[in-house]
Amino acid sequence: MPTAHEILKSVFGYDAFRPMQEEIIEHVVSGKDALVLMPTGGGKSICYQIPALMFKGITVVISPLISLMKDQVDALNANGIGADALNSNNEEGENAAIRQRCKAGQTKILYISPERLQREIPWLQQHLSISLFAIDEAHCISQWGHDFRPEYTQLGMLHQAFPSATIMALTATADKLTKEDIVRQLNLRDFRLFVSSFDRPNLSLDVRRGYSASEKLKAILSIISKHKHESGIIYCLSRKSTEKVAEELINAGVYAKAYHAGLTAEERNNVQEDFINDNINVVCATIAFGMGIDKSNVRYVIHYNLPKSIESFYQEIGRAGRDGLPSETVLFYNFQDIITLRKFVNDSGQRDINSEKLDRMQEYAESQVCRRRILLNYFGENNSSNCGNCDICKHPPQRFNGTILVQKALSAIKRTGEHIGFSMTADILKGTLSDEIVQKGYNKLKTFGVGSKTTLKHWHDYLLQMLQLGYIEIAYNENNHLKITESGNEVLFGKKTAELAIAAKAEAKEDAKPRSSRTSFNRSGNSHTTYAHSSADDAEDNSLFEALRKVRRQIADENNWPAYVVLSDRTLRDLAYKAPTSINELQDVSGFGEMKIRKFGQQFVDAIRDYMNQ
Repeated sequence: MPTAHEILKSVFGYDAFRPMQEEIIEHVVSGKDALVLMPTGGGKSICYQIPALMFKGITVVISPLISLMKDQVDALNANGIGADALNSNNEEGENAAIRQRCKAGQTKILYISPERLQREIPWLQQHLSISLFAIDEAHCISQWGHDFRPEYTQLGMLHQAFPSATIMALTATADKLTKEDIVRQLNLRDFRLFVSSFDRPNLSLDVRRGYSASEKLKAILSIISKHKHESGIIYCLSRKSTEKVAEELINAGVYAKAYHAGLTAEERNNVQEDFINDNINVVCATIAFGMGIDKSNVRYVIHYNLPKSIESFYQEIGRAGRDGLPSETVLFYNFQDIITLRKFVNDSGQRDINSEKLDRMQEYAESQVCRRRILLNYFGENNSSNCGNCDICKHPPQRFNGTILVQKALSAIKRTGEHIGFSMTADILKGTLSDEIVQKGYNKLKTFGVGSKTTLKHWHDYLLQMLQLGYIEIAYNENNHLKITESGNEVLFGKKTAELAIAAKAEAKEDAKPRSSRTSFNRSGNSHTTYAHSSADDAEDNSLFEALRKVRRQIADENNWPAYVVLSDRTLRDLAYKAPTSINELQDVSGFGEMKIRKFGQQFVDAIRDYMNQ
């Protein structure tokens, strides 16, 4: 039996494990249960795929989405591992063939949904020797998790039905309450909790407050232009928003599609397949999209609106840069998001806990400290150093004595009898002569137009800061009117001062043109650093990368695979950097396993030789 290290190198093409992977594998192979918390892109799959190849019996992976199963099966088959997915999308003849391969020992890893599992238990008990159950997206079992699914709660009977099998639960996001619930509901025995670092240093974190719809579109188009021919996801709060943003992008010349629960199953599947296979670069989606995406080369994730919780936000941004290459995440946030989400919270069955989660998300968006520190501390990973790769670290906010600005805003709210909301307050201060303002006589207030020299965008930003600082609060039960707090009254009547962060112009938030850099891989292929080099080298690398990308596309089309199943962008970059001209040299390329070297290594070597000759 080969060791875990030997399998890692020969099958997956890596020389060393990522943090905690080896420890988790050793624990599970010894026959003990495990709960694994590891961020998206952190290497969870390896933690059950290698034990599956070391166990004598079969490994059953319980996964919530059929699309994810297909991606995983394709990737495993490409590496020479016998894998299948038993699901309702298959023809009955195909499912019969899968059962036969399982009985014959040709399938080592079988994917199945929790719903289908219940129907297949008698057959599994009678015909298969199951060594391991790997439960992916395990937070779905908990009512405290951010994506609770009732069908997952039936998995608590696995130990009783299969007493000799080991159980491994895996998730990218779970707070303390959710972790405890997973362990209890799955009846884990002799288990160990593994919590990997939640730090994803390759992801930049950026929050942009108070943008109008037109400003959002301009910023999104700027991000897309920096990532030509690369994939990105834009998350929206509503179905209507996904369609509107997609239409605007299409009108601007970007090939984008909307994805939401209102589409038919066939329409959703077509959008997902087009995205996975790089036929479209941008998907504008509700949160329904993404859990089933194992696409490693998503270069940016944009949140058009504020998410409902840090768990949801973290999982969604985790879909960017799964290959470890630098990727962007941008969160747009304005007051209306809070109004909409607060209504959802109040109508939910778990008002208190959902309200608390939304509060934490709002604090993240409004914070003036390193955003990565906030995320890591939220997941219990204490961190006291700044990351250098978020908007706060890159553009530390300048502060000023904003007492007069705050007093103007509070006075406007007070003079209306505290019967106005966020946008009306800004309009009064700016001096906007709208029909509603004239109708209600607000244009006759002494505070009308007292802030005319401040832009509406900046007034929105300052009002958000006032909300965060506790000078005002929202009466959700009074049509979302703003109320002045006791602390706000102290500022209004001059008893204390107020400090605000300068509302920077949108242009100042845009990153300057980055220095030319190259990704450098260690032999494990699991970390990267960048260093400056000449623009000629950069052009050379990119030119060869594009040539190799065409070879990858051809191989993917021939096998009906997504391109990243052939080789990830990370492996392709390493290939372009090292430019091996012989089959033997491919063993030094991170992520090029023996099966892939045998199957299509020569095609890449030939392409590199042709490029060199040219």
